[in-house]
Amino acid sequence: MTTQSTDVLIIGGGVIGLSIARALARRGCKQVIVIDRAEFGSEASSAAGGMLAPQTEADKPDVFFELACRSRDAYPEFAQALYDETGIDVELETTGTLYTAFTSKDVEEIGRRFEWQHQAGLAVQKLTATEARELEPSISPNLREALLFPKDVQVENRLLIKALILSCDRHGVCLMRDTIAHAVEVTARRVTGVITSRGFYSARITVVAGGAWTSGIVGLLPIPIEPVRGQMLCLQSDSQIVRHVLYSPRGYVIPRRDGRLLAGSTTEHVGFTKTVTPAGIEAIKASTVEISQSISSLPIVESWAGLRPRAPDDLPVLGPCGEIEGLYYATGHYRNGILLAPITGDMIAGAIIDKQLPPLMSAFSADRFSPVSVN
Repeated sequence: MTTQSTDVLIIGGGVIGLSIARALARRGCKQVIVIDRAEFGSEASSAAGGMLAPQTEADKPDVFFELACRSRDAYPEFAQALYDETGIDVELETTGTLYTAFTSKDVEEIGRRFEWQHQAGLAVQKLTATEARELEPSISPNLREALLFPKDVQVENRLLIKALILSCDRHGVCLMRDTIAHAVEVTARRVTGVITSRGFYSARITVVAGGAWTSGIVGLLPIPIEPVRGQMLCLQSDSQIVRHVLYSPRGYVIPRRDGRLLAGSTTEHVGFTKTVTPAGIEAIKASTVEISQSISSLPIVESWAGLRPRAPDDLPVLGPCGEIEGLYYATGHYRNGILLAPITGDMIAGAIIDKQLPPLMSAFSADRFSPVSVN
């Protein structure tokens, strides 16, 4: 069996694995290898919409909300640094997000969301239907009310992946595609490397950022990371007819600079079946027509599906494994991989290099799934 050696081996080359590799290399780690089962960033990271919207989706202020907001707020510096390193503009759009309400239940929901966020001093504005449609005339006349979240923004996630790959390459990170991680090898409760389809990789540190495929790696803690399918549609306009992300409890529309509009998404527990279905397309069309009849009439130019990695409590799994020295987790980001990339990269790199665990990380420890853990 072929053997290669490195200081840090990262399993998974999506937005999380690449962000960690870049953060490590920027902090002086000279030997970093990232392996991916296919092309880098070709799974959930490319299938995502790129929304950076923790306020829009939060029901209450908790530790995950704090993590998400911190990562969102890190994006301007993150995007600028990537541009400086690679010349790639990841199209961080800062116009904001409109949370639209079309039913009585929606109105009640945005009322509760506005109340707690306003009291917490967060950036949020409550708009009448007229005020919202002045901002975005294409919104359906059936709109009742809306919330404007000016800090909830979006990024072009496929350009983000491209920039991260180039940045890693320029920082000397070794990227190995088409390399499947079969098992983590552990000796005397310490990780020694990873058995892969290309042979054995000896590593002092192994980071598991395998997304939906995490649970298939032998030798890890029994953390059931489940693949959850999300389908998306891409519509095309000749011009940019929407500036804000348009969000409702049933779907969303994300405008791109080139006139494309991404509409999504489904949430389906179907294992590793990554296909677009007629039922999925119809569900997205229904949520889109509710938001805007004019947008829904645009031609569909592309459709796709991705597999989001979900942990049982919907929270990411971050940090060192308490039972196996040298093993770190950065997986289970579910619907928030793009959003959490900057803070995940920084926190995992800091934990590895400085041996310092930020208090914020403890709530997401892999040890919460251990039979002997105490919460």
